Amino acid sequence: MNKDLINDAKIVLNNNFQEKGYSIPCKGLYPFQWKWDSGFIAIGFAHYDLDKAKQEIETLLNAQWGNGFIPHIVFHVESDTYFPGKDFHLSKLHPLSNKDYPSTGMTQPPVTGFAMEMIYDIAENKKDVKAFIENNIDKVYLNHKYFYENRDPQNEGLVYIYHNWESGTDNSPIWDDIWATMNPPEYEFTRRDTNLVDPSQRPSKREYDHYLHIIEIAKQHNYSDEKIAELSPFLVQDPLFNSMLIKSNESLIALYKIIGNNEDKIEQLQQWQTKSISSFNSKLYDKELGAYVHYDLRNEKPLRFVSSSSFSPLFAGIPTKEQAKTLVDTMMNKFGADDMYLCASFDPESERFNPKKYWRGPVWINLNWMLYFGLLDYGYLEIAERVKSDSIELIEKAGFYEYFDARKSVYETEKGGYGGGNFSWSAALLIDLINN
Repeated sequence: MNKDLINDAKIVLNNNFQEKGYSIPCKGLYPFQWKWDSGFIAIGFAHYDLDKAKQEIETLLNAQWGNGFIPHIVFHVESDTYFPGKDFHLSKLHPLSNKDYPSTGMTQPPVTGFAMEMIYDIAENKKDVKAFIENNIDKVYLNHKYFYENRDPQNEGLVYIYHNWESGTDNSPIWDDIWATMNPPEYEFTRRDTNLVDPSQRPSKREYDHYLHIIEIAKQHNYSDEKIAELSPFLVQDPLFNSMLIKSNESLIALYKIIGNNEDKIEQLQQWQTKSISSFNSKLYDKELGAYVHYDLRNEKPLRFVSSSSFSPLFAGIPTKEQAKTLVDTMMNKFGADDMYLCASFDPESERFNPKKYWRGPVWINLNWMLYFGLLDYGYLEIAERVKSDSIELIEKAGFYEYFDARKSVYETEKGGYGGGNFSWSAALLIDLINN
């Protein structure tokens, strides 16, 4: 059965790989290259097509800006199936943007560092991958340097995101509290996603007004980090984003040790790590909730909700053993009922939970994949196994969807998979889970 699933996953990945050397998340809905998608996709390719794994990362890094920034979408092609596109984002407004690659002026969780380490670990031909790492690692290092130098106004070792799309968890209920502080104008625009997917599963028109308003503010100031830090109504320290950065720091340290002669960079990475992990545990850990939370830097207050992002620090080795135990208890008590698949993207006990709507409740394979490895690292083998088997079962029942209903009962009457079909990271990470 697993063999057939792996073959089906390879077909999805091969069909979504483009001749310019990158993958689209899925046909129709997402016609460009996305930053964190590419990292996860490359890990899947590493198991059977090393050339595509390397191309995936290299094509993304080719779009890097002069200041180290890597955008969240690279518009390699013209397409009218996605809004907002390159003509709305106007990345060229930033003086150091990459003029050869139109893109957005925002980023996504920095997964490239740990993706490169995993490609190295998976590959049989270490010599080949070592050469690839030597050619590309400094670009990833510069991306991390950009974050610490431009996105950490209080010098805490915690970087901010200035848009919900930077989080990767686009319309999480956590952002509702920030939308309540804003009153953006109503924009005239034509959505594309709601023609392709059931609108009830997507963010609302009014939510999009907020998203576009934040981008308009950034554009008015040519995407200046200083001005964004000063003026953006959305300024958040996100545990998922910072966990990915910390995990990728650790991977860069390991990879620089493999290729040698990089003591200065290793020392700098270790300094970032020490400060980041310390601030992370003192500022983002909520003892009362038994979970990590987001911090609203604009309004100087924690956003006290439990989501799958709350458990992502396990993947980066951030919690102490005691904190890890508390996190796992919280997850199993809130998310782990027998009639639920692990792990819903938002607290199923909350009135904001919506099991069918984008990041407001469904299960996502990429978060489950991180959770699986985090649980293994902390010795929670049984629960890790459940996360893995739940992920495989969801794909067996529904197909390679973008996200999945967490309620087991749903699958008796409907497919339970939502969003884009034949979704690249669901296929890629399934390959990795089965092969692990």
